[in-house]
Amino acid sequence: MILVEQLTKSFGPMSVLEDVSFTVSDGEKVGLVGPNGTGKSTLLELIAGVGDPDDGLARHTDGSLSYLQQDVPFESDRVLLQEMWVAFADVTAVQKQLDEIADQISDGNGDIDELIDRQASLFSQFESLDGYRIEQRIGRVLDGLGFLVEDRQKACGDFSGGWKMRIGLAKVLVRNPDHLLLDEPTNHLDSSAKIWLSEYLSQFSGSLLLVTHDREFLDLVSTRIIELRDGKIRSYTGNYSEFLSQKAKDIVLLQKTADRENREISRQERFIERFRSKATKATLVASREKALAKRVRTKVPDKEKDVSFQLESSGRVEREVITVEHLGHIWEEEPVLIDANLLVERGEKVLLVGPNGSGKSTFLRAIWGEFEPTEGQVSWAERAEPAYYDQHQDEALKGELSVIEEVKSVAQGQSETEIRKVLGQFLFTGDQVFKLISVLSGGEKSRVALAKFLIQPSNVLILDEPTNHLDATTRRKLVQALKKYDGTILCASHDQLLVTEIASRVIRVEDGECVELMNW
Repeated sequence: MILVEQLTKSFGPMSVLEDVSFTVSDGEKVGLVGPNGTGKSTLLELIAGVGDPDDGLARHTDGSLSYLQQDVPFESDRVLLQEMWVAFADVTAVQKQLDEIADQISDGNGDIDELIDRQASLFSQFESLDGYRIEQRIGRVLDGLGFLVEDRQKACGDFSGGWKMRIGLAKVLVRNPDHLLLDEPTNHLDSSAKIWLSEYLSQFSGSLLLVTHDREFLDLVSTRIIELRDGKIRSYTGNYSEFLSQKAKDIVLLQKTADRENREISRQERFIERFRSKATKATLVASREKALAKRVRTKVPDKEKDVSFQLESSGRVEREVITVEHLGHIWEEEPVLIDANLLVERGEKVLLVGPNGSGKSTFLRAIWGEFEPTEGQVSWAERAEPAYYDQHQDEALKGELSVIEEVKSVAQGQSETEIRKVLGQFLFTGDQVFKLISVLSGGEKSRVALAKFLIQPSNVLILDEPTNHLDATTRRKLVQALKKYDGTILCASHDQLLVTEIASRVIRVEDGECVELMNW
């Protein structure tokens, strides 16, 4: 069981969690939802023991707990199989002791009877840790997440962003924990990996607390939804779609109750005002005034704040905007791109799709000019003003800067008023623009990165997974803005909503080539 009791947490003057209490029982799969910056990741960290609450407690009872962070830590130089074994430090420690005792017995060093007794005890401990089946467990999880056998000896740093997320997932899942905390596990994952993960979690017998903005994934996995808003929680039975339906009904009922209460309060206030000066009614007036003062009014949740931004191109460009001819690139002796060709014309919205590791990001980076490709060439229109959004754009933000300082660093002559206007579109208003980057949530950092990206004049947008980390509302608004954008877009994404809503053409990148999908 995951147990949270009267949990309170603040960062300076900003209260994030206020007297939060709930449990997640074994077999429950709970989705934790709410706008970016409401404290969802903070809550998971506290349950995982990362940091301390100001008050209350957050813990798990009985068994083991595994926690997946948004930013997966690992050694880039360590090969995949070695990285998996990092999750079993207790087992490897016992194995090391067994190896040392075996050497001592072989060399005839020490008391043989004592060594054999110690060896037997360690064998028992090794078995209790399920050490004999760990290799099998690792293989099963890696196979399920789509890793090839030859990938097991590949350095972790050589994998693409999506595959790195799978490495983090694999490290969490191979432990076969009793409790799971997952923070945005579907970021960077292609559809096949999402399907496998949803099936795995559906069969998971322990307690699961899941933070994700992926509505479709929540619908597949969750049995209960907890909404975190304004430091408080509210629980709903069912998946995300059922949560939205029930929440809408609850708001209607609350509004009716509030309207009825307001009518009654108004009636009482009219009575008080009418008879305040009459001595014969003084006792009754005083009684009603006292009752009104004590009355707790029904609170209707405030309407959710939406991001609201517009994308405007900076000028007209020639008809043929980007021409890619026979592009090829070899990375670490492995061919990533092989004879890739593409023509993007003015006003087109071209979406690149394909599995993780297929070369989509490499293709975009080559077009942008981040590196010189092994072969082939990329040509740009003379009047093109491109802007590039990397899928890891938020990681380049400087933690010591404030939100407004970070955006100012790329603003080209815009006044502070103009910059504040842009930030306001991304829900950074008033003193929020002075928040340090280091204290922002993953979703808030993504909004800052988007603001930095969009404040620069451009007529061609190069986008790599722009909806990662964004909450449902911001994601929807970004899709709408991209749909209305009158410039040219070249975008790589696993987000089906993005593909469906904005694409004028869909290109599948696979086996190093670009293949246009005619019936997508």
